[in-house]
Amino acid sequence: MIFVTGATGFIGQQLLHALESNPASFALTQPYDIKILSRRPHQDYKTVICDLGIESIPEDTLNGIETVFHLAGFAHDIRDATEVEHLYRAVNVDATEQLAEIAVASGVKRFVFVSSVKAGGNSVQGGPEGVYGKSKHEAELKVLEIGRQSGMHISIVRSSLVYGPGVKGNLALMQRGIEQGWFPPIPETENRRSMIHVDDLVQALLLVAEDKRANGEIFIATDGVPHSSREIYDAICQSVGKKVPKWSVPKIVFKGLSLLNPRISYKVDKLLGDDYYSSDKLDKLGFRAKKSLKDFHR
Repeated sequence: MIFVTGATGFIGQQLLHALESNPASFALTQPYDIKILSRRPHQDYKTVICDLGIESIPEDTLNGIETVFHLAGFAHDIRDATEVEHLYRAVNVDATEQLAEIAVASGVKRFVFVSSVKAGGNSVQGGPEGVYGKSKHEAELKVLEIGRQSGMHISIVRSSLVYGPGVKGNLALMQRGIEQGWFPPIPETENRRSMIHVDDLVQALLLVAEDKRANGEIFIATDGVPHSSREIYDAICQSVGKKVPKWSVPKIVFKGLSLLNPRISYKVDKLLGDDYYSSDKLDKLGFRAKKSLKDFHR
């Protein structure tokens, strides 16, 4: 049996679809061979009801489970991150550690933890980015140590920005702004951003779960192509049937806005700055992204 946390989320739903579409790869015979963890019951799967932010995971949760995909996490809160730091720790660190320990006690063979590139940061940052990145990095260290001590197959995938049907977060906000006409065309700054289609990320998760070379390793998942923010903007326009504007807001306008206060400066940097990572290590396992930005909604 397979156990999935975060199964009702953007990535989790696609993972469930992939498992159902190709059950032979994990020796699944029927839909009930998949079990999930959620805050609410699911009509299609056996569900462990648990709120990771405030509840402990039941000790018998993973009885009979061979493979765990741990996708659940706390991120993208609009409030000041320091005000909800306890939730980052409870969900991203404590619950991950507890789940891994239960997995060992239950005889689970494979444990795949979905982390984030924020856990390692890029070459400019040189370390975990923000409270979210730090919490994911700490969780990585804990599960790797549990794997070393127990011998359970542990693989970690740090995902870059994920796109695809049902996209969430900042990309969903940009899409909504483009559809409603209030998100202005951004300039071409030739910045470099890493991304990955949700279908390709799911294939990466399945790959590291099965490949023995992935045991005890951390992999970065991208589509292997640097994307500028303007390219992303244009791709979203095309995906929602909007004409791509031939003009853009001058870069100097964004520079001026950055001088107003640190919070605006941070948002401008998130929009137009670099955020690029290498997925060479994952590629050496045979991973090849099959989707590109033209598949933003496919």
